[in-house]
Amino acid sequence: MSKLIEQPRFSCALGAQQTVVAIPRAVPVLHSGPGCCNKITGLIGQGEAYAGGSTIPCTNANERDVVFGGVDKLRSVLNGALHVVDADLYVILTGCTASIVGDDVDSVAQEFRAAGKPVVCAETGGFKMNNYRSHETVVNAVVDQYVDAHRAPGGVKKGLVNVFATVPYQDPYWNGNLAEIKRVLEGIGLSVNILFGQESEGLSEWKNIPNAEFNVVASSWVGLGIAEHLKKKYGTPYVHFPYLPVGGVETGRFLRRVSEFGGLDKKRTEAFIGREERKFYSFIERTADFMLEFRYGLPRRFYSILDASYAVGLSKYLLNELGILPARQFVVDDTPEEFRQAIRDEFSHLSDRRSAEVEFETDGGAIQQKIREDENRTRALILGSGWDRDLARELGADLLILSVPVEYRLVLSCGYAGYNGGLRLIEDVYDRVLNTYR
Repeated sequence: MSKLIEQPRFSCALGAQQTVVAIPRAVPVLHSGPGCCNKITGLIGQGEAYAGGSTIPCTNANERDVVFGGVDKLRSVLNGALHVVDADLYVILTGCTASIVGDDVDSVAQEFRAAGKPVVCAETGGFKMNNYRSHETVVNAVVDQYVDAHRAPGGVKKGLVNVFATVPYQDPYWNGNLAEIKRVLEGIGLSVNILFGQESEGLSEWKNIPNAEFNVVASSWVGLGIAEHLKKKYGTPYVHFPYLPVGGVETGRFLRRVSEFGGLDKKRTEAFIGREERKFYSFIERTADFMLEFRYGLPRRFYSILDASYAVGLSKYLLNELGILPARQFVVDDTPEEFRQAIRDEFSHLSDRRSAEVEFETDGGAIQQKIREDENRTRALILGSGWDRDLARELGADLLILSVPVEYRLVLSCGYAGYNGGLRLIEDVYDRVLNTYR
């Protein structure tokens, strides 16, 4: 039975257009109905990047294409895109109409590849899955249809890793998060294919994917399907860190796990962690007077309305390093059932003494009603999205927008991962606290 979802916090499968947009000099080509692209961009996109938003080529499939098929129109639109849009990679993505009709999109992609064009395709009919899962579908399609044919020479390179950590644009802070993860991994001696965003070298990194010594997955579940695919295809092992590492404690734990898995120099790893922790905690020590003076005005507990990776990572950080207690936690990414118990286990031991109740719920309206019905006797912090602004006002809570839709923030290079992200999180949380004082 279908279910009406109020206040959606992810998109349909076609949202993987943003995965393509995040690859430097790559362009999605949509074989879908009119309006799909703009709706997705409005929910999870900020800015058009190199070839996103209103510049994305689209077939604008209509009733005629349902009856007679839209392959010829796709071929025409793709040919036009190749002439008009100067890109290194073109990725055909199917919408609901093409998937229902059964257009042979793969044959079109093969036709252009045979002519030497960098074209791949992926089945992303909106009704098939959400954009967390289609992100994996698109990455694997690029690997199978492009990387295989353009693999960089030289074989496996010692110390080279591929990172799969967050879904571009679905995580509004993906660029900053990936940049920080790349920085700290390089700090312990690794070479990093970050693959997406400003820190990526584009397709040259993708061509090096098969040459990685191992892969790093820093996510509760998104990216595991990619890592498993690469393990079967190229024999590349992977290490899994099951949430976004935020702050001093968890970033150190993340780096030690990766270092041990990769057999890296332990002294170098500990030296880097030591330098970063000294710097990180020196900033926190400077706030001791503030924390003491405002201790009665600070949030005592927090609610998370986030995807699994953010919810776990931020809960551990806020509890263990800032002393804010977890209230009910809501995971909104429609986590596949096979991964839910591992996430529950993480929440069951956020610290040696504290656990948190977690619910898997995709309906934002239902989540907000549960928070309203909760005991709200002390000041709370809500980690949510633009949807939750009215709820925060109603409860007198502080709101930090961490998930889509963002709406009330402009995001450029901000991120919350790692050491720098942990400091930024403190600034943003207490900026909202101080804003309430008169």
